[in-house]
Amino acid sequence: MTGLLDVLKETDLRVGFTEAFKTLGIREALPREELQRRLLLCLYGLGTNAGLKRMAASNREIGYADLLYVRRRFIDNASLREAIRRVIDATLSARLGHIWGEGTAACASDSKKFGAWDQNLMTEWHVRYGGRGVMIYWHVERRSACIYSQLKRCSSSEVAAMIEGVLRHCTDLEIQRNHVDSHGQSHVAFAFSYLLGFELMPRLKGIGAQKLHRPDTGRAGDYPNLQPILARPIDWELIRRQYDEMVKFAAALRLGTAQPEDNLRRFARSDLQHPTYRALDELGRAVKTRFLCR
Repeated sequence: MTGLLDVLKETDLRVGFTEAFKTLGIREALPREELQRRLLLCLYGLGTNAGLKRMAASNREIGYADLLYVRRRFIDNASLREAIRRVIDATLSARLGHIWGEGTAACASDSKKFGAWDQNLMTEWHVRYGGRGVMIYWHVERRSACIYSQLKRCSSSEVAAMIEGVLRHCTDLEIQRNHVDSHGQSHVAFAFSYLLGFELMPRLKGIGAQKLHRPDTGRAGDYPNLQPILARPIDWELIRRQYDEMVKFAAALRLGTAQPEDNLRRFARSDLQHPTYRALDELGRAVKTRFLCR
């Protein structure tokens, strides 16, 4: 049986992901071969939750202080994301079409609540699941490779986390469709996904209660069999007037000059009179109606 540490080592020999970890200091004092060994032990201990002390106890040549030094000087969030990107891109490029099937441009995203100590600054009470903890939000492509993960507060918007993962995953995968649950969608989410060039495909819990918005005014009798589920017509004139503002907010998300959480907080449900919010809501209703019809 092949051990996980051997798998990690073989992956590094093929991909070289440990090269993504650079020192936070001015220079590297350790030889790269020795640093590679310590990095693999640190990553294995952190990834399996075994801890650095257990990894040091199982190795006579490398002590706990040595692993702690590497953990503090070389492993940070940016380096971890770059290492993960290299592994995912290598996985995507190595897949054989006759075994794995043709590559898809779709992924699914969802969150899971984990319990956390109150001393954690991100710990909050989760309204839906109860208990205190944090939320981890994952983006997973169709062949079960996780392309992006986020640590969020329980009160954070799942729509914002969904958009951030699509825009910031940094892998070679071009996401054209993103599947979410009912909590990962809203009218504003449909609007931003349309402006950002990907398709939002939610699994709507109350799909039987959804309404279809009419495309034009004054034609209420054109769809006699759909009258029970028809709603008011779309205000296309409002969308035209606010189109430049909507594109400005979408471009800010794409370029990274604004965070999705901050952008969506600006368009809160309590700010219904904001003209750009109303335009995004109208555009989202139109896109959602098309999705429901399909």
